[in-house]
Amino acid sequence: MLILGVDIGGSGIKGAIVDTVTGELVTERYRVETPQPATPDAIAVSLAQIISHFNWSGLVGCGFPAAILHGVPRTASNISPSFIGTNIDKLFSRATKCPCYCLNDADAAGMAEIHFGAGVDQFGVVLLITIGTGLGTVIFSDGKLLPNTELGHLLMKNGKTAEHYASDATRKNKGLGWKRWGKRFNKYLNVMEKLFWPDLIILGGGASNSFVKFKSQITIETPVKPAAFLNQAGIVGAALYAQSKNTLTDT
Repeated sequence: MLILGVDIGGSGIKGAIVDTVTGELVTERYRVETPQPATPDAIAVSLAQIISHFNWSGLVGCGFPAAILHGVPRTASNISPSFIGTNIDKLFSRATKCPCYCLNDADAAGMAEIHFGAGVDQFGVVLLITIGTGLGTVIFSDGKLLPNTELGHLLMKNGKTAEHYASDATRKNKGLGWKRWGKRFNKYLNVMEKLFWPDLIILGGGASNSFVKFKSQITIETPVKPAAFLNQAGIVGAALYAQSKNTLTDT
């Protein structure tokens, strides 16, 4: 089944058509800049631009940077606060004239990795961390998702939230080299390890492309590896989510 998957981030919005049987992208990714300010109407226009690029008229799955309950964001850390309480499933569907289903962006990446990537056949606790404008997190226990964990907002010992201390945006803004930033990120991983004792940690998001540049700074005992889809995981997982929601609707 072919579904358009979209990854909505704080700096860019990326989409591609996904084969949900194989998890493969059947088109090249198309990216537009995230509008600033990132208001609901502005994001809807950008999403419509992506759909128009692919001349798409089917199901659309969207990974979105917020905790989402029944299509409604409850947080807004890297987007406009006006998203909170807005039913974005309905807004995006109306703006694009396509049925749109939205979930937390990290949860989307996790679904891709569990079904097709680095988490396939991995039992126990799997923690996926997406490293980008913020730090997204997703937890699976024996393949079952615990949605909307938002553990990038945990406070570190220095009083900063984890994502303000160790996100890829922080690395860029402070001009940190990969090894220096890697030490920061390792401190965050230490916190995650002591809280959840995962069997595996998977790293996704844009910074996962550069894993070899900072993996020497990772000293925790838990195995750590980059996402198999790298920064495509959110697109694939969003498409899987739309398929699952459409199936529930049909039944």
